[in-house]
Amino acid sequence: MAVSTTGWPTLPALPDSATAAVLGSGLLQELSYAFSGPFHFLLPEAFDANLRDLRAALDEAGVDGSVYYAKKANKAALWVERCSLNGAGVDVASLGELREALGHGVRGEDLVVTGPAKGRDLLRPAVQHGALIAVDSLGELDDLITTVLSGARRPARLLLRCLPPDQPHSRFGMNEAELSAATDRCLRAGDAVRMEGFSFHLSGYAIQPRADLAAHLVGLCLKARVQGLEAGRISIGGGLPMSYTDADSWHTFLSEQNSGHYHAGKSFSTGDFYPYYAPASGADALRALLAARPEGHGGSLAGLLKEAGVELLMEPGRALLDRAGATVFRVQGVKERDGYRILTVDGSSLSLSEQWFNSEYLPDPYLVPGSTGAPSETPSSDTPAAETPPAGTWPACVGAATCLESDMVSWRKIPFRRPPGVGDLLVYPNTAGYQMDSNESPFHDLAIPPKVVVDHTERPRPRWRLDRHFT
Repeated sequence: MAVSTTGWPTLPALPDSATAAVLGSGLLQELSYAFSGPFHFLLPEAFDANLRDLRAALDEAGVDGSVYYAKKANKAALWVERCSLNGAGVDVASLGELREALGHGVRGEDLVVTGPAKGRDLLRPAVQHGALIAVDSLGELDDLITTVLSGARRPARLLLRCLPPDQPHSRFGMNEAELSAATDRCLRAGDAVRMEGFSFHLSGYAIQPRADLAAHLVGLCLKARVQGLEAGRISIGGGLPMSYTDADSWHTFLSEQNSGHYHAGKSFSTGDFYPYYAPASGADALRALLAARPEGHGGSLAGLLKEAGVELLMEPGRALLDRAGATVFRVQGVKERDGYRILTVDGSSLSLSEQWFNSEYLPDPYLVPGSTGAPSETPSSDTPAAETPPAGTWPACVGAATCLESDMVSWRKIPFRRPPGVGDLLVYPNTAGYQMDSNESPFHDLAIPPKVVVDHTERPRPRWRLDRHFT
């Protein structure tokens, strides 16, 4: 699959039939005309399929588990609606996210409330609706107990968040001494709380450290039970990796890219990039985690969980949103510069969030003609990635419609197979996870790009509607 012609490295996205069908349907041209600006399209069937795959991995291992969608990964109401329809949970970290989830039909008992230093304006409704609260500190635990004792009608359901021993400088979670003190306070609180277990979140995507820490939390649950607490669940947070491209393309890109491939000589090191390929991704990463042997244990993590009777909770974001949407910009200006083109599109990098982490969103965008019937670079839904035609000789970077020199949607000089022109569409694939709206704002009074839900992609003309996000 890896291709590199005329010295311009590429990173083709993994093929996806639903995305290809939308790109070839003519729908995007009409939506671009209707909105007069950039927009995102969302694919609900992909979310449902990813959820089924994660649940299947749990079932195959014989492990009791629950999946909570990490709402921060994408603000669209669609994903919360799919959770409600499929009986999945939602991970929320603010009062607004809590209200959104409840308003779109998710039961309070199916919510987990995360994040540090939660205020009582969040704790009170979380308790009243029966949400599970991941307590981040002793002070927060005290506030939670006070909230219950001052008028809540039900006990607080909680997990105690662990500070990962290998990440001692993290600002999240409690160390061993604090966890011990928190356990004692839960005991003293009596019926005011239900201490259901422990949680953690690890940076990065390595499997073995997650298995090791999960096993440690199982041990903490067993100790807490001896003291008289419920302690029957652990949460591993998110961090299930996903692949945007194949291994050959990824390694070839990393070995070939240099500052000459970016506008203004911008340079990136390998460590600046998200790992766009993972040997095991999504549900396969969960399978690998469950099969891993934690340090100091003779069997797998799955066996340890089953033996201890501990339920495994997880809060994936990207892994549920893999192939679940794309971002569309219209080219509104073209300049020639030193052997490449500078494209200006009708939006900003605020709608492609990777750029705001001193990084670059690397999967190649598709160049779609602004009018139907013109030549297109979009993939055929039945064309294997390995047969993608090689890149051409029209490299172009992509700038935003703002006054900021640094506002680049793509610093990279992307080699297109035909010269991009005014009115063409650039479609960035697989952007639903953390790319679309983490940093969006109405800078320059530009409208926030709308989100369009597209389904029935198997039809010649897919069906669409606007997302129903409350705010």
